Amino acid sequence: MPETLTASSRRSSRIFTRIPVQAKGKTVEGRKFQAKSQTIVINAHGGLLYLNEPLELGAELILVNPATEEEQECRVVYMGDTSEKGTRIGVEFLCPSPHFWGVEFAQQDWHAAAASSEADPN
Repeated sequence: MPETLTASSRRSSRIFTRIPVQAKGKTVEGRKFQAKSQTIVINAHGGLLYLNEPLELGAELILVNPATEEEQECRVVYMGDTSEKGTRIGVEFLCPSPHFWGVEFAQQDWHAAAASSEADPN
């Protein structure tokens, strides 16, 4: 049975927002693609966006924020419903990138994981 994340078990807060983004990668057939998209939801560790390319779980992509031209490597971790806008694709950043989306997340979103892994000195 797949594990379900609850709001309290998430690593960072989610923000429902549309941010233009460009995705680059390879389809399941191995064809290179570059596509314009937009986010549905973002968080400090990745996001959910629409793509019209045939992908599979675990596929690696490069997201480009056109506003900053910053690139971020990520992995497909969720594939959802398909609509006229494309398939909902959940991505997780391979390396932390706190400023990629151009949004400031709550400070606890960045330090919660580190704090929980530190031993209590008392």
